Amino acid sequence: MTDPEREDRRQQPKPKKEQLLSPATAAKKLGVYLPATPDEFRAAPISRTALLELQSNAPEWLTTLRREGPHPRDEVSRRLGVSNSALVRGGVSDSMTTAEIRALLDELPEWLVAEREKHVPGSGRPPGTAIGERPTAANPVVDDDEL
Repeated sequence: MTDPEREDRRQQPKPKKEQLLSPATAAKKLGVYLPATPDEFRAAPISRTALLELQSNAPEWLTTLRREGPHPRDEVSRRLGVSNSALVRGGVSDSMTTAEIRALLDELPEWLVAEREKHVPGSGRPPGTAIGERPTAANPVVDDDEL
């Protein structure tokens, strides 16, 4: 008394689709400035496997961009040792080449020195001394009446 075999009517899983990234996202993941990339890179979405291939076996244009620039703002701020906001306050453009970054580091303008002091932990103003900042136990506020 065995039941006859039935046809399997369950829905089969769909094949995985290749995930596509916009050229802007792919450029950000590669750490390059999008307008400096070749036209074919900017023309169409890039698949994850193509991105992994670019990361592991970088073509000549990618190695040249990473070495000489122009670099995106994130990379410029990293190389200068400041924040992205510091670049805006310093009036630096959105992108810079490696030569421009080196020239700025050689010149060391006053705004860059000041911003680097803010950016490095443990330097700059002691906590509680900035305008609008609450005093800390190490830096209490003293009233004029107590003096």
